Amino acid sequence: MLAAILFDLDGTIVNTDPIHYQAWREMLLNYGVEIDETFYKSRISGRLNPEIVKDILPQLSPEAGAVFADEKEALFRQKAQSLKPLDGFFELLAWTETQYLKRALVTNAPRLNAQFMQEVLGIKEAFDTVILAEDCIAGKPDPAPYQAALHTLAISAEQAIALEDSPSGIRSAVNAGIRTIGIASTHDPQVLQEVGAFMVVPDFTDLHLWTFLRVGSGE
Repeated sequence: MLAAILFDLDGTIVNTDPIHYQAWREMLLNYGVEIDETFYKSRISGRLNPEIVKDILPQLSPEAGAVFADEKEALFRQKAQSLKPLDGFFELLAWTETQYLKRALVTNAPRLNAQFMQEVLGIKEAFDTVILAEDCIAGKPDPAPYQAALHTLAISAEQAIALEDSPSGIRSAVNAGIRTIGIASTHDPQVLQEVGAFMVVPDFTDLHLWTFLRVGSGE
């Protein structure tokens, strides 16, 4: 029986990728690195900032890389003052209330970004727990963040559903043993299925999603 829904944040609850892309593009241009959307999706989306900076700007020391990442995230927050959640998200939250389901936020987002987005979207009180990759032994695609969520909620993987938009996020949830639904806001649906999503939907209004959830909850 379904006991909890575990939500990714960036790209799942809210499509932040266009803003992250703009921020990365502006910051990297200062180093003579010009990126396009294909580069962003393959080298940046879903990864942790230290890994991204080490990959793209290997000349930076860890300290300089951390400063660069902090400046990039500050630029993101500056550009993201008017975020709106994906269609159907608040309806899904309301439904989880009626079904007495637990909710967790499981994200690779830096702490300040996660707090900022929860504030802007008005969802600070929406989750029973918030799991940040930086508080775990490893971030997505490692299963550690989702394993931490299961442990905190005191449920088994079989009792949960994860909602994820990126290949790294789906790998993380699937490798934690959690049935995972792909949200195709940022990546090709076929790619999400290939890495383990058993269902892929465009947003939270999709009829297939609701049919599955209602059957799984015993409604």
